[in-house]
Amino acid sequence: MAESTIDAEINPEEGKVFNASGGDWADIAEEAVTLGEERIVVNMGPQHPSTHGVLRLILELDGETVTEARAGIGYLHTGIEKNMEFRSWTQGVTFCTRMDYLAPLYSEAAYCLGVEKLLGITDDIPERASVIRVLLMELNRVSSHLVALGTGGMEIGALTVMTVGFREREVVLHLLELITGLRMNHAFIRPGGLAQDLPPGAIDRIREDIPLLRRGIADIEKLSNENPLVKMRLQDVGHLDLTGCMALGLTGPVLRSTGFPHDLRKSEPYCGYETYDFDVQTWDSSDAYGRMRIRINEMKESLKIVEQCLDRLAELGPGPVMIGDKKIAWPAQLAIGGDGMGNSLDHIKEIMGTSMEALIHHFKLVTEGFRVPVGQVYQAVEAPRGELAVHLVSDGGTRPYRAHFRDPSFHNLQATAAMSEGGQVADVIVAVASIDPVMGGVDR
Repeated sequence: MAESTIDAEINPEEGKVFNASGGDWADIAEEAVTLGEERIVVNMGPQHPSTHGVLRLILELDGETVTEARAGIGYLHTGIEKNMEFRSWTQGVTFCTRMDYLAPLYSEAAYCLGVEKLLGITDDIPERASVIRVLLMELNRVSSHLVALGTGGMEIGALTVMTVGFREREVVLHLLELITGLRMNHAFIRPGGLAQDLPPGAIDRIREDIPLLRRGIADIEKLSNENPLVKMRLQDVGHLDLTGCMALGLTGPVLRSTGFPHDLRKSEPYCGYETYDFDVQTWDSSDAYGRMRIRINEMKESLKIVEQCLDRLAELGPGPVMIGDKKIAWPAQLAIGGDGMGNSLDHIKEIMGTSMEALIHHFKLVTEGFRVPVGQVYQAVEAPRGELAVHLVSDGGTRPYRAHFRDPSFHNLQATAAMSEGGQVADVIVAVASIDPVMGGVDR
């Protein structure tokens, strides 16, 4: 081990700061004490296995106690919102789906619902398309929560929770791949409806997998709910009451862990959520343990909604999944082939060989896109991490004048300091895991 060195420098804003390099941590800490200062500033991340992505935490420590915590963001900045100003309204879906990469279908849904509001076609969306949107979103909620629980378990040493969580997530991702052609970044929900209908056998496959998912969720419950070690690490850790949540604009499981039953699916329903039977899950502990229990219970409620969607699809029977207005319904005929998703051979044959008008229309719609009336809109959905919303502004053109997203991870991450300061270093890991931030959504 290289010999440790500590250089002390005076920073007019932060006081004396120690820069340590090399050596054993115990020696470095002992040397810091001999210098007469116990205040140490350390970086956790941005390349750290417990920061849920490229998040940098700047921690000021007094021994093992965190006296100050700050979140440094921006390491994953992608310029998605600005890029959307240079693409058509339909192409915007392929950008926003890459924000929160653990819950891409929610970004797609919020964006498309916003575009449809601007177009004034909200009531014209086929019912089958709305039911499939709900089906996809609730499956996505299950897969997202499984990652939150699995990574959170891994970070406190409960590795079996992680292996079970990721095992069950694979079941959901296989279903999403069967339906959309992709495991993530689907771009499947489009303005006006969906890219295509469910493939043959999808409904039966989902019905077969729901019992498997229920068993997997039960396994996580057995490993977590009454586990004394999990309770020791999570109870009364990352505490933030209702007043704090309201002051910081926090939503999702963090807010509902205070006992406040705020869920946009109930308070401001969309896609027909008001017609589904499910319960808003709350807890009254305002801590990391309550947020874990809420996510487990929400997965059960999501599977109840999925079953209701499957029943409705069976009753509806075959039907359109895209609005009938051909000036908006792009692309026309998609199929999933061995090389991914593209136009079906029948559609290509029609537009290339039998109808010049269809070819011209297809070309114009794909290259230019449709025009959206002048106006602006705010549309929110209840994503796994909380309120995910989009503010769209149109100047009457074929692409957004402005697209801005309210991502719940960005707002919820503000709570890092309130949840961590005064606790131990190990509790910082638990607090951040209970927020469940996705840095793609934070940095956009």
